[in-house]
Amino acid sequence: MKKLFFLNLIGAALLFLFTGCRNAGPKYTEFPPAAVSSANTTQMVTLTNQINPAWLTAPTNLFTLGPGDKVEIQLIDDPSSKELTVVGPDGKIYFNLLPGIDVWGKTLAQAKAEMERELTKYIRGTPRVNITLRQVASKRVWILGRVQVPGIYPMQSRMRLLEAIAMAGGSATFTGTKDVSGGPLGEDLSDLKHSFIVRDGKLLPVDFDALLNKGDLSQNIYLQPDDFIYFAPAFSREVYVLGAVVQPKPVPYADGMTVAAAVAGAFGTVRDAYLYHVVVIRGSLSKPQIAVVDLKKIMHGAAHDMTLQPNDIVYVPFSPYRYLRKYLDIALNTFVSSVALNAGAHLSAQGNTVGTGVFIPVGSGVQVIPPPAPPIQ
Repeated sequence: MKKLFFLNLIGAALLFLFTGCRNAGPKYTEFPPAAVSSANTTQMVTLTNQINPAWLTAPTNLFTLGPGDKVEIQLIDDPSSKELTVVGPDGKIYFNLLPGIDVWGKTLAQAKAEMERELTKYIRGTPRVNITLRQVASKRVWILGRVQVPGIYPMQSRMRLLEAIAMAGGSATFTGTKDVSGGPLGEDLSDLKHSFIVRDGKLLPVDFDALLNKGDLSQNIYLQPDDFIYFAPAFSREVYVLGAVVQPKPVPYADGMTVAAAVAGAFGTVRDAYLYHVVVIRGSLSKPQIAVVDLKKIMHGAAHDMTLQPNDIVYVPFSPYRYLRKYLDIALNTFVSSVALNAGAHLSAQGNTVGTGVFIPVGSGVQVIPPPAPPIQ
């Protein structure tokens, strides 16, 4: 009797393991039902990205010096000592008898105090130093893509997004369009719904369309040094295939293109790709629509293959995630980073890079803009 019981128990365990292997697939899902494709249909779910209220608060930190900044230094008791110097790549400035003072990350007041303290080793009495900021080069914002004057702009004080866009002449959507045969030159127009800001490698959910076309000042955030602002070109007919594919890249769109065809255009998936949750993102980057399709079933003819639209983003993950929001964040951050990285690699090959650590989109017509900075005591 005991022997029969154990035989039945082992048989049940084997049956469980067998059926479990046959049903392998997405196990860690907490998605809205409409987000996951069924056998015949695929529906999109809209997710709204929210602006962080802290981004609308004016920064209170003082300007700090960095490599490339130009300062005018003078001993107050010696008018002939006035000298214009540049903060070196090592963050040091050299003046008078000083061997080199590290001012990287210091305010003007802190740099002044440091210089006065070091000068007491070489000058009798109490030296008094005056430092004036003449040009900013260490803190910049990148305004690229379809704007009137794309370039790299110095950021010497707090700056809002609208102010930065105005410095670049405004978006080509609403200013300076060229007329050719009575109509605008389409390639010079920007797509505000796919324009974006990248900060520290992450997408900021700013709605450019609401800000520039509807006057929504809740989108007019304060910028930080090295923010990357990109105005996407309008009328683009590409699908961006990213993630666990052989060659992540924009694939030319053709009428009726499906997810499987787009992935094939990127030369297929890599070995570790998680095919059960392939993400499709559509629409505005601030209010994207997202759907999840099972590419594994599609490849076996057991599920509907979703038809794509121009500017859709197809992201093939390397591993499953529990929440739909996680897929969205990873896919969008990968998208905005790839726009900069791919373009930067092309410009690097041509020797047209400006500065270090920031990549510039191809065709942006970048130029360095050095407007004069008012003196800062």
